[in-house]
Parts: sequence; structure tokens; C-alpha cells
Amino acid sequence: MGHFYFIRHGQTVWNVENKICGATDSPLTEYGREQAKETGQKILAEGIKADEILCSPLSRAADTAQLISEMTGIPYRVEPRLIEQNFGKYEGGGRRSEEFTAAKNHFVDNFDGGESMLKVAARVYNILDEMKKDKDKTYLIVAHNGIARIVNSYFYDMTNEEFASYGIKNCELLCYEFKD
Repeated sequence: MGHFYFIRHGQTVWNVENKICGATDSPLTEYGREQAKETGQKILAEGIKADEILCSPLSRAADTAQLISEMTGIPYRVEPRLIEQNFGKYEGGGRRSEEFTAAKNHFVDNFDGGESMLKVAARVYNILDEMKKDKDKTYLIVAHNGIARIVNSYFYDMTNEEFASYGIKNCELLCYEFKD
């Protein structure tokens, strides 16, 4: 059985402002950069081994991956399919707004100009299926909270409510094991 690690990017300016980032790029804060370096140190301290880091093309994830790579020596590359979901008209708006919270329960809707959760799941599931077949490599993925939600749903049954509310902290490190 293979496994891989998942890390959400470090804190961003819009995380601090409680705004929906989505496919809009929001840079890391200085604290977010420190979180990435601390995560690199944690990977070294825990003896976590990975062959490659795959990251979203958005700077908040790519910069996190680069900092972790510099700390650990694990090479990284951008994987375009790991880009965060485009939340359309909600990007830049309040993360806790009632309208956005309700919209997250509609998996086929495209968020008025954005991307449906089903389309995001299709591209992320494809990456996970590819990784599952490549049993000789261990990956570390650096991406986003929305991608974390999709990854978690690949491994665990979730209700609609659990899926819509699932989230992880900035630079949280998770390990997932593929089952045969």
C-alpha cells in the first residue's frame, strides 16, 4: 500500500482578512512563510520521506512548497490540476457569509462564473488515481483547503454537510494511505 502527505499552504493576506481566496491569488503573510519553514523542519524532525512535492500553481501554495523544498531537499513541481476551486462571484467576499455557506452545499453549481465542486473532484481524483498506481513514489501535495476537502472525500465517506464544512489549518500536515 502506498501513501502520500497533504499540506495546506501557509497563512495568506486574505486568510487574515477572512476572505474567500479560491482561484484568486493572495500572497503568504510573513507568518505564513514561517509556518512553511516550520513545516519543513517538522518533516525533517519526523523523518518523513517523500520523492517529490506537487503543488498548486497559485503563489500561496507554490511559495509554501518552495520553502518546504529548501528546508527538506525534496524537489517540487507545479501541478496545475491542484489549483483551488474558482468560487466565481464569491471570491474576495466573506468566508462565513450565509449565501456562500449555502452555495457550498450545491456541488454541481458553478458559483456564477466559477467551477463546480464536481469538476474539481474529477481533476483531483484523477491525480490521486495516478498516484495510487505509482507505488514506487511517495508524494507530498501542497494545495488548498478546497482541495483538502476533495482529497478527504476520496478516502472517507462524508455526508454533504461534513463535506461542505470540512477544513484544515494552514500548514497542517496529513497522511493518507491508499488501500488496494
